[in-house]
Amino acid sequence: MKTVAVLSDTHGNRRAIDRLSQILSECDYIIHLGDTSEDGAYIRSNYGSKTYLLNGNCDGCKLGEDELILETEGVKIFAAHGHLYGVKSGLKKLAARAKELGCGVALYGHTHSAREDEADNVVLINPGCMTRYGGGSYCYLVLNNGKAVAKIVETDAY
Repeated sequence: MKTVAVLSDTHGNRRAIDRLSQILSECDYIIHLGDTSEDGAYIRSNYGSKTYLLNGNCDGCKLGEDELILETEGVKIFAAHGHLYGVKSGLKKLAARAKELGCGVALYGHTHSAREDEADNVVLINPGCMTRYGGGSYCYLVLNNGKAVAKIVETDAY
């Protein structure tokens, strides 16, 4: 079993990130889906190589990747910020890209709205954001024996 903390759209709110220190230190992987990748670099400086960074549309300083594939515990995950897939208008392009890459799970941010959907046999998860622009939430993802179970966790953004 592996655990993943998924954050997105922190937009400089390091106080909220610091409030997750126990979760971040205990999980096997951390994925920051962009906006702001400097926050992801801050997380990486504290938690090392288990931290993966994605670039978002507000990341002028590209410190991460535009796309990521992570495969562990029999689960293949595709991650992207989402802006390049038009996620504010729908999830079909994102689901199609994940399916093209053989991924059963797609992680994305950008919309600031936490949600879990399914499209074309791909589970699509948005952890929400950690700013005043959308409340506070992240995703705690458990991977085990080919299955992924996601829990959106509401938190105080400030």
